[in-house]
This record gives sequence, structure tokens and C-alpha cells, in this order.
Amino acid sequence: MIGGGDSAAEEATFLTRFASKVYLIHRRDELRASKIMADRALTNAKVEPVWNATVSEYITDDKGEMTRIRIKDTVDGVERELEVKCVFVAIGHVPNAGFLGDLVDTDENGYIIQQPAGTTKTNLAGLFAAGDVADHVYRQAITAAGDGCRAALDAERFITDLEEA
Repeated sequence: MIGGGDSAAEEATFLTRFASKVYLIHRRDELRASKIMADRALTNAKVEPVWNATVSEYITDDKGEMTRIRIKDTVDGVERELEVKCVFVAIGHVPNAGFLGDLVDTDENGYIIQQPAGTTKTNLAGLFAAGDVADHVYRQAITAAGDGCRAALDAERFITDLEEA
């Protein structure tokens, strides 16, 4: 598992159900995850943290199957290899809302702000935000689908109100 936030810590812990060892590779010397998520991962006997490291190469066999990764120490530049069967990356999420430019209000991470909270409305009348562009907590297909339904209902009400005005 590559990453250092809550998603990486949570996924590393989850993967221990299926793997005898999970490397948790992070480019710094401590996780950025919340204390509870970091503790959960780091106290799991199957999770081995690899601090101050980035992946410099993915190495496969002649069938194209993952066999190893080469990691580079971010402090001294020394490279070494780890035997792995697969790699998961959880290094952050950038909402794909940039195409809207300055049309809508976003938070410091680029997520569209829903106004008022609890709706899919934005600061721009007639524009509704649903799914991963507005959800920085759950980011799951099922919640995005539910948000899509909410946005459709909000849009329907918006159009009805326009017609009645």
C-alpha cells in the first residue's frame, strides 16, 4: 500500500485479511492519517511500515505479473527492492471539478461546496453537485449514486419552481 493518509491506513489494515504481510510505504517518517487510523494500521502485526520511501520502479515477470518494486529512500537516496504480489495506491484524491473554473465555490482541496449543507445545490443557481466532486468523506460509487438521485430531485424542484414563477 502506497500512501500515508486515512485511506492508505484503512486499506492496509483491510488487506491484512488476505495477505500475510502488507507494506505501508510512505514518503515521510510518519503517517498523515488520523491517530486512530494510523494506530490501527501500525499496531497490526501484518503491516510493515516503510518510511521515507517512494516507489521508483514496478518490476514484473515475463507474464507481466508483479514480482517486486524498487523503492528509493527519500533521505539518503538508497534504492532497494521489495518482493510484492500487487500494489495499491492511496495517495490522495483530487476532485475533477476544475472545468467549472470560478463558477462555483470550492473548499481548499477543490471540492464543490454544497449550499446549504445537506443539499446538492451550489452557489450558482441551477448547478448541482453530486458524488466525488463534492464528497470528500465517503467517495464510494454507492454514495455517489445516492447523491446523483438527490441532485436529480433538487434539479426537478428547481425547474418546477422556475415554471411556477
